[in-house]
Amino acid sequence: MQDEVVTAKGRQTMGGMSRREALKLGLLGAAGLTFGLGAGRSANAAAPAASPGTAAQGAAPEAKAKSVIQIWMWGGPAHTDTFDPKPDAGYDYTGPLNETIPTNVDGIRVNATIPLLAGQADKYAIIRSMTHGVNAHETASYIVQTGRWPGRLVFPCAGAVVSVFRGYDHGYDGIVAPYIVLTQPQGRFSEAGFLGQKYKPFATGGDPAKERFEVEGIVAPGITDERQLARRELLASLDSLGRAMPGNRHFAVLEEAQESAFDLILGEARDLFDLNNEGEELREQYGRNTFGQSCLMARRLVEAGVPYVTINYKGWDTHKQHFETMKRKLPEMDQGMATLLQDLSERGLLDTTIIWWSGEFGRTPRVMWAPPWNGGRGHYGACFSAVLAGGGFKGGQVVGASDEKGEQVVERPVYPIDLIGSIYELMGIDPTGPLPNARGLDASVLPFGEEGVKSGGLLREIM
Repeated sequence: MQDEVVTAKGRQTMGGMSRREALKLGLLGAAGLTFGLGAGRSANAAAPAASPGTAAQGAAPEAKAKSVIQIWMWGGPAHTDTFDPKPDAGYDYTGPLNETIPTNVDGIRVNATIPLLAGQADKYAIIRSMTHGVNAHETASYIVQTGRWPGRLVFPCAGAVVSVFRGYDHGYDGIVAPYIVLTQPQGRFSEAGFLGQKYKPFATGGDPAKERFEVEGIVAPGITDERQLARRELLASLDSLGRAMPGNRHFAVLEEAQESAFDLILGEARDLFDLNNEGEELREQYGRNTFGQSCLMARRLVEAGVPYVTINYKGWDTHKQHFETMKRKLPEMDQGMATLLQDLSERGLLDTTIIWWSGEFGRTPRVMWAPPWNGGRGHYGACFSAVLAGGGFKGGQVVGASDEKGEQVVERPVYPIDLIGSIYELMGIDPTGPLPNARGLDASVLPFGEEGVKSGGLLREIM
């Protein structure tokens, strides 16, 4: 459950009190309801490192994308076993995953472990030169998701920043929160940073692969719709004080808050999260597992207008027995992500939806064969990969390059600030502009141009 209790509609006022305030005061306590909603084509030429802003002073860039689906590879995926294979590096580097396959774009090859994604390469760009040099989970996660290095302030992650510019304060009127995490929070740092609780994501909990996706605060475990309706009727029958004081504004606030809560449980939000509304064939195509069904759920959310969705995809911190884990995880990832790209494309949503695949770093190219690792890969922030698709990013491209063993960036280094800044610009957010905040801090969206900040420039070659 999130730290702050809000309704899906945010800060709309009711009789002088906001829904947020009403819920914070516990006005839904009688119902037991609280909510935390609220030769391939190459692009290796170096981009200019000058200021990335392109809009006129004080004006936001034109938005090409409406939503972002962030596939967060929690723990760090091995770049050499996925999108930057090194088949000639030798067994100490490749292990048994030493084969590559061509994609549907001439000249671009990927590891043979992801054949379905190979068939979708025209839809995404591969960045093979991501770097920050940090090998600690918490610090690397913060850098990759905020574009900043740790300092005195905790800055918000990309999802929270998009919430600032595309959320309730800018006309968002969706039936669920503007920033959603499927299914568990990442827990590495406060996603909202100094922006505060209003911009924290709603983490759904539950498992979309189960028969009933038990979304926290919306779908209660073991409680049928009939029982929820009976609870609603019982609550109304017990409200003798409210009936005795008709027109009282405080009771009007309570009534509207309760109506909002039950609308979530029994109305559109419940239907939005019900994957049984999808055809069985499509659900099977995504994969009947938590990741595959999370990808399908993410598509439903952006289709409903949610600006930012993160799939927190755990299981990639493979210090031990890496290759045994990859035999299970890579086919699962391949199926779910490839189907997501295809599904968005067929529905006409890919042009306005950015897909961002990345972890906090990669894995050591050299395999750790000795005990206790027994064929593991460690943390590796010197060189790793990311994938971007849709929303204005050009598919069928490769940006940057690593050396023959995948250990160092040798062409067009891309820093997290460059990647996130490119996403912001395509979302119509000026990456060099001010970051509004209730604390009155003089903060910019990203620290381009600040002393000591490394940047290779926005990803103009694929924008």
